[in-house]
Amino acid sequence: MPQFQPFEMERMMSRFEQEVEYNLSESGVHPVLLSELLGDDPDAIKELLALDLNYAYANGTPELRNHITKLYDDASEENILVTVGAAEANYITIRTLLSEGDEIAVMLPNYMQIWGIAKNHKLSVREFHLREDSGWALDVDGLRKAVTPKTRLIAVCNPDNPTGYILTDAEMKAVCDAAASVGAWILADEVYSGAERLSDQQTPSFFGRYDKVIAVGSLSKAYGLPGLRIGWAVAPAATIDEIWKRHEYTTLSATRLSNALATLALSPSVRSRLIARARKYIRDGYAILENWMKDRRDIFDMVPPQAAAIGFARYHLDINSTEFTERLRKEKSVLIVPGDHFGLDAHLRVSFGLPHDYLIPALDRMHELVASLAT
Repeated sequence: MPQFQPFEMERMMSRFEQEVEYNLSESGVHPVLLSELLGDDPDAIKELLALDLNYAYANGTPELRNHITKLYDDASEENILVTVGAAEANYITIRTLLSEGDEIAVMLPNYMQIWGIAKNHKLSVREFHLREDSGWALDVDGLRKAVTPKTRLIAVCNPDNPTGYILTDAEMKAVCDAAASVGAWILADEVYSGAERLSDQQTPSFFGRYDKVIAVGSLSKAYGLPGLRIGWAVAPAATIDEIWKRHEYTTLSATRLSNALATLALSPSVRSRLIARARKYIRDGYAILENWMKDRRDIFDMVPPQAAAIGFARYHLDINSTEFTERLRKEKSVLIVPGDHFGLDAHLRVSFGLPHDYLIPALDRMHELVASLAT
C-alpha cells in the first residue's frame, strides 16, 4: 500500500464515539430531532411521505441550491454544488484545483482534513498560524511569509475549528491580499458560520471578497443536522462545474431525502429557528464549561471561543494530550479530542453545545481524572 496519512481525529471518533457514555468530541450542537425539524406542519410531513426515493439532482435540487444562494452575496444557483457533507466539498475541491507537487498554504490550528489531503496527494504544504498568545488572532506576517509565488491555494477555517476564533475584516483582507499577490485560490471552510456565541450577526463569507474563492458550508454544525450529510461549495460557475465532475467520481449525489430535509431546514422560517436554537445551546453550554474551568484555573486556561460549540483549552498537567484522552475514554467513558490532533499538545478540545443534564455529568467524570492527575 502507498504511504497514507490517517485523519487522526476522525479515526478516533469513528472508532469510539458510539461506544462511550458521554461524547464531548463533536464540534456541533446537540442534534435536532426529526420531529423538531418538521414541527407541526402537516403539509411538510405529507410531502415527505409522498417522496419517491429515486436518485436526486446530482448537484442538489434547484430549490435547495436557491436557498443556499440566499446565504451569499451575488451568488446564483450555478455557483452552488451540493455535496455529501463539507468533507466531500473540501476533498473534491483540492483534487480539482491542485496536482502533485503544487504548493498549498494552510492555516493552523485547523480541522486537519485539508492538511491530510495535501500530505496524501504529495502537495507542498506551507503553514501559517493563529497565535494563542494574541487571543488566536491571525499572524499576518506569518501568512505573508507562508505564501510564495508558487502558492496555488490558501486554506482557512472561519470561524475556526478548534479555537472558535472569527477572523476580523482586516485579517480577511490580509488573506485576500496574500492570495491576490500570487494569483492563488482561497478555500474557506465556513461551516461554523451561524454558530456565533457573542453576536447575532452571521460571520461574513470570503465569497464575493475576491474572485478566486471556494466557500464551503454545511448543515452539520450551526444547524444541528449532521446526520443529513449535506454540505456545499460556492464558487465561480465554471469552477463549480469542474468540481462537479469530481463529485461524479465520489458520491454522485446526496440522497433525495436529505435534499428534501435540507430544503426545509434552509427555508427562511425554519433556518432562523435552527440558528437561534444552536446559539442558545452554545451560549448556555459555554457558561457551564467556563465555570467548570474557572473552578480549576490552576489546571486550565482558555481563550473564550467567539463561535462554535467547542472550547480549546490549555492544561497544566504532566501528561500527553492523547494519553489523557485515552485514559478519560477507558476509565470514565468520556470522549474528547486531544490537542495532538491539531499539532498542539497540552491542549484539549471539549464540546459544550449540549443539554446540561448530559454536559455536567460528563465534566464531573473529567474532573475525577484531572483530580487524580493533579495530586
